[in-house]
Amino acid sequence: MIGHTLAYYRIAAALGAGGMGEVYRATDTMLGRDVAIKVLPAELAQDPERRARFEREAKPLASLNHPNIAHVYGFETVTPAPLPPISRHPPPALTPAPAPASSSDGAVGTPH
Repeated sequence: MIGHTLAYYRIAAALGAGGMGEVYRATDTMLGRDVAIKVLPAELAQDPERRARFEREAKPLASLNHPNIAHVYGFETVTPAPLPPISRHPPPALTPAPAPASSSDGAVGTPH
């Protein structure tokens, strides 16, 4: 799906997948902005109950406005041309953060 276009969203990268869909980083080609889009896989899109649930999840989120909650800007049904299989790679390994540097006098700071 990477590199393909759904409606006016050009798919750039896979971000994750779960029981209700796949999430991709994409570019909104009409407005020139980066977005995340959630796609209901074709096998689930055939089930009317799954499509209804997908829409029920989107509607209340669209009414929320908070910096820690993703904004929903639209809900569209797109019938894409057949796509090649998606390669699922494991996420990159996380490297541990370096240990905090200690002060030269051995004092331990207290958070304020």
